[in-house]
Amino acid sequence: MRVRRLPDRGAYDRAGVHAVLDAGFLCHLGFAVDGQPYVIPTLYGRDGDVVYVHGSAASRMLRQLAGGVAACLTVTHVDGLVLARSAFHHSINYRSAVVLGSATLVDDPDEKLRALEVVTDQVVPGRWAEVRGPSAKEDRATAVLRLPLDECSVKIRDAGVGDDVEDLELDVWAGVVPLATVPGAPVPDPGLRAGIPVPASVAALLDPDARR
Repeated sequence: MRVRRLPDRGAYDRAGVHAVLDAGFLCHLGFAVDGQPYVIPTLYGRDGDVVYVHGSAASRMLRQLAGGVAACLTVTHVDGLVLARSAFHHSINYRSAVVLGSATLVDDPDEKLRALEVVTDQVVPGRWAEVRGPSAKEDRATAVLRLPLDECSVKIRDAGVGDDVEDLELDVWAGVVPLATVPGAPVPDPGLRAGIPVPASVAALLDPDARR
C-alpha cells in the first residue's frame, strides 16, 4: 500500500506506524458486507505487530470480520488547524495510520486475556492492574479479533501555511492553531464508596510526570 496523494508525507516504517497507533485508542474499522460498506468506530490496542479489537460476541461487525472479509483500520490525530490567506490553502496538521488486511478470531484463552489487557491499557495505561478481570460469563460474551500489521502506512502533515506568493501581501491573518486532546478533572461515579482515592492510572493521565 503506497500513499499516492502527496506521497512525500507518507512513510512505511514500523516505528512510525507504532507511534501513531500508540498515541491513540479509537480507530475506525471499514469493511463491506454484500456490497454495502460500513465504517465503525471502536477501541483498539497494539501489541507488537498486532492490533486487537474487541466487542460483543454477537456484534455483526466482529462476526463479519472474523469471517475473513477485507478490512481497513484507520487512526487519525488532528494536531492543528492550518489557516491560510486563501480558502484553497486551508488545511490541518495531522498524523494518520492505515492498516489493511484480514482479521482472525482469537481463540486461545491466554492470548484473549492478554488482548483485553492490551486494549484496556491502551485507553488508560495501568488500568488493567487496578480493576477486576473478566468473569467466565463476560469472557463468553466477548469476542477479540487480531489484525496483523502486515500492510500499513502512515501519513503526516506537520507544517505551516502554504499560501501562494501572490497572496502574501493580503490583509488576512494566517497561521496555525494547535489542537490537542487533554483530560479534564475526574468525575467520581455517584455510587463510589467514600474514601476511595483517584488511582495511579488516572493520576498519570492528569500529570504525565507521574508515570516516570
